[in-house]
Amino acid sequence: MRFYKISVFILCLLPISLLLYFFYIDELGANPFETLTRQSGEWSLRFLLLTLAMTPLKVILKQSWPLKFRRMLGVYTFFYASIHLLTYIWFDQFFDWPEIWLDIVKRPFITMGVLSWFILLPLAVTSTKAMKKRSGRYWKKLHQFVYLVGVLVLLHYFMLVKADYWWPVLYAVIFIVLMTFRFKAIQQGISHLFWFKIPLRQE
Repeated sequence: MRFYKISVFILCLLPISLLLYFFYIDELGANPFETLTRQSGEWSLRFLLLTLAMTPLKVILKQSWPLKFRRMLGVYTFFYASIHLLTYIWFDQFFDWPEIWLDIVKRPFITMGVLSWFILLPLAVTSTKAMKKRSGRYWKKLHQFVYLVGVLVLLHYFMLVKADYWWPVLYAVIFIVLMTFRFKAIQQGISHLFWFKIPLRQE
């Protein structure tokens, strides 16, 4: 399993490695900064969907090994989201913090993107086994906010796209399909958050 984890770790670094290489040799198109920002955002969404796919994959295969990769994929989701945010702050706004704040307030898709990152931050910080143990029963409740991140990121993507909605629609369909596998878990999480129980169908 260690070999497979190392292999997946290296594969997860491949997208950013290729992006930086093509950026270095000036092969990212007419606006390389925009391409870097867009691609890092899309890879963040892809890793988010891969993370959410691990539990359904476990159910379908009736094997536990997919869960061994879930934490790594989740951390890479935050990693690519951080690169996406950094490229926006650096290349688009040049670290002009007052202008960044106005952009967050005035443009809803920016608001949703930044909010998604701030929700992902505590999930990444508490992803270790030690933090999971310290958080106790609150750990699972906290990490259920990843579903909200999925919704916000998809809305962010839909608002950003001006013409071709093929990819946002495809990612949204994948997200909805994955959520059908987690319906009971989401119900339980909402009931805990709002201090009441939602009755689940008995099978």
